[in-house]
Amino acid sequence: MIRIKDIAQKANVSTATVSYVLNGTGSVSEKTRIKILKVIEEMNYQPNHIAKSLKIKKTNTIGVVVEDVTSFHSSEIIDGINEYAENHGFSLLLTNMRVLKRLGRDLEDQEKVRQLTPPAMKEILNKQVDGLIYIGVHTRDVSGIINTGTLPTVYTYCYTSGEGYSVNYDDHLAAYEATKYLIEEGHSKIAVISGLFNSNPSRDRFNGYYQAVKDHELVFDPSFIKTGDWEFESGYTLTRELLDGTTRPTAILAMNDVMAAGAINACLERGLHIPEDISIIGFDDREFSSYINPKLTTMRLPLHEMGMEAIKSLVSILNQEEATEKNKKLKCTLIKRHTVGKPRE
Repeated sequence: MIRIKDIAQKANVSTATVSYVLNGTGSVSEKTRIKILKVIEEMNYQPNHIAKSLKIKKTNTIGVVVEDVTSFHSSEIIDGINEYAENHGFSLLLTNMRVLKRLGRDLEDQEKVRQLTPPAMKEILNKQVDGLIYIGVHTRDVSGIINTGTLPTVYTYCYTSGEGYSVNYDDHLAAYEATKYLIEEGHSKIAVISGLFNSNPSRDRFNGYYQAVKDHELVFDPSFIKTGDWEFESGYTLTRELLDGTTRPTAILAMNDVMAAGAINACLERGLHIPEDISIIGFDDREFSSYINPKLTTMRLPLHEMGMEAIKSLVSILNQEEATEKNKKLKCTLIKRHTVGKPRE
């Protein structure tokens, strides 16, 4: 086994000088540095990262626990985490809890989800990671689901009601801007197909819509508010109800792209032209939204940026930087495609 002492002897320098070169510290002349690097290459020296991590009590490894990697948002968030890690010398240890395969969509029972965490946490903690990023399967309070002890943790696509750190997107602002865009296009009869109102995203998005309606002094019509369940069929059925109502809306804000796709299907079945007869805007910018006909105008979630900000926040916590923001909310982006236009009337 090649040691630093062996390199120092062959290069005719002190062990401290070799250590400076290996760690990028100290003051070493360029000539000496090149000589030492050449000896390191000739001797095929492999540093003992485990011993080093024990000495400095840091592994430069970040644990990432994902509730389910098959969720549409998970891969982009992980990619953001990975990009930052690659560029800043961190390694990642990824664990997938597979909650959707194991529990389906019924995640309101926190105890069932909690029962899946011990194996995931055991693997992470055994690897002596410096900190943890927890990626939820949908935006909700995950307080008590995992026990991280004193391990620094950042939550993304979820949050905790306690003192934890989180990185998410701003539902309220996104819905406000989507509604404002429709209003600026000339729409005053704007319907909403929301998700289930037991979720914070639904409430925040509705409040953003309502604020935009009030700020622009439009009449709020309760008959334009429909509560869906995030699925295609509810978007389809509730759009048919809106079209059969006493007053037909000129635009529909669907709170996710799946329900927006159902709304498009219902309108096309009635022989309506989109956006000439009715405008539709979605939420999420799912991959299919640019493939359906017509291509869906929607609000894009900043998933990659959320991953980047989550690991940045974690590194900031590890470095004990006092200015670390507790609950970051990133801005969504309006993606204009072919489903929004000016109303006929």
